[in-house]
Amino acid sequence: MLARLPLFTLLASAAAHPPTYGGHGPPGNDDLTVQTSSGRVHGKIDTTEPDVRQFLGIPFAHPPTGDLRWAAPQPLSQPDQDVEAKELGPSCMQFLNTNASSVYLNQVLEYNLQGLNRTGDISEDCLRLSVWAPNKGGHRGRGRGRGKEHGRGGKAETLPVLVYFYGGGFSTGGMDVPAQIPTQMVQRTQDHIVVSFNYRVNIFGHPNAPGLEDQNVGLLDQRAAVEWTRDNIAAFGGDPSRIVIWGQSAGSISVDYYSFTYPEDPIAAGMSLDSGTSLSALTSADTAQSNFTFVAENVGCGGFDDDASGRLSCMRGVDADKINDFIATYAKSAQQPALGFRPVVDDKVVFSNYSERMLQGKQAKIPAIIGTNTEDGVPFAPYDPSGPDPALAEQGLLRTFFCPATESARLRQQTGLDTYRYLYAGNWTNLSPAPWLGAFHSAELPMLFGTHPNFRGESTELEYETSHAMQDAWVAFAREGVRGLQSEGWKEYEAVGEATVREFGDGVAAKDVSIAGLEGKCDGAVPA
Repeated sequence: MLARLPLFTLLASAAAHPPTYGGHGPPGNDDLTVQTSSGRVHGKIDTTEPDVRQFLGIPFAHPPTGDLRWAAPQPLSQPDQDVEAKELGPSCMQFLNTNASSVYLNQVLEYNLQGLNRTGDISEDCLRLSVWAPNKGGHRGRGRGRGKEHGRGGKAETLPVLVYFYGGGFSTGGMDVPAQIPTQMVQRTQDHIVVSFNYRVNIFGHPNAPGLEDQNVGLLDQRAAVEWTRDNIAAFGGDPSRIVIWGQSAGSISVDYYSFTYPEDPIAAGMSLDSGTSLSALTSADTAQSNFTFVAENVGCGGFDDDASGRLSCMRGVDADKINDFIATYAKSAQQPALGFRPVVDDKVVFSNYSERMLQGKQAKIPAIIGTNTEDGVPFAPYDPSGPDPALAEQGLLRTFFCPATESARLRQQTGLDTYRYLYAGNWTNLSPAPWLGAFHSAELPMLFGTHPNFRGESTELEYETSHAMQDAWVAFAREGVRGLQSEGWKEYEAVGEATVREFGDGVAAKDVSIAGLEGKCDGAVPA
């Protein structure tokens, strides 16, 4: 193992970026107005979670419309504005293909925007984030391993921060997904802050357009949100040197991408990868950039054969709904070839050689949690209401999630980066209404966010215990990094076959297991 760097010395760069919100310290217990670089933000408290201050839908960049469509996000600086931050607001432009049966349309709607079986509230003006912070400034926390509860003068110490990157295959997703709203998590723990944000997806996030400077503007949105958090979180009582970036599925892949894009200035002190790494194959295969041109030709921007800039200018003038509706109609018709807009390998934001870059040390030197669910592949096998073909479900698990996680953990361990691995195995009736769903892809999110009792009846005692064990581990990681996980009894991942994988929800809340059987089905990042 290489010498380990102390967790909080990794963020010296954060100190070079003082907050821009006007010098206010952590707010008082009743302070629902917070000064930020985006303005004076006015939040709210709900009676159902009275110990959580919610600041919802704060703009962190200028609306990416007109000439800013398909441009890198432009940060806001409007501290004199008043911002009513009491609603999550619309998600970025996207659509839900309701003509194709799936687990998420037929069984569990809580992973869709607003819990609907149709497209939820969307807008091109969507670059907003939300902050959930304890109402008591951390005074009511559980106190386990938190150190002193008060600083000098009786003031509460600043709190660690989890910044969440949602999933959705780079095509869907947003803050307004019922399973992943953290109010209940913060209400219970009272010792951390959660930030969630919107980023551009589909053609608006990854256009792959000829002549465009930045093809991965959705990933650039993510960096802008983390920078805003660094610069403003102290005003909410947060500690900018204790930020953990945490993603699920496409959000997990994004977090890993991020660690290679900003290896010298990650801002984050750690990262958590739920079901996806940079080795998951989810990049665009459209090397000819034909998809964008095809859409342009069908929304009134044809005839620009050798004039890429003219086509872009025309497309920036087309109503966003017209572009979105055309792609949605084409997808619902099941025409071939299918259209797809995913991250583009540009060797600037998304690289072609992640394994090589890991071995070369071109990744942020921060600790990581890397995990998968036992039935991650179930939703990606052909849908059958009686359950998918087991072999196809396992192939989906191995190819996209488990083998990339195994290889990423191995390479990190080989290069001396602290890595902790988990397997989520819970199978609860109210979360998995069909028994064959098991711990399907995304099923860990209600456990971590505390939303598990919200959808199909009360949770069991073991379900609550598992949820609390997972929440406590993630918060401990944000609070104290490696030492925090050690305080939870979580062992560092050592090697294939070792009983150093933390398994959640299989008969007990948490235990350490070997997953050698599954690991043996992998050949590097792909199935053997």
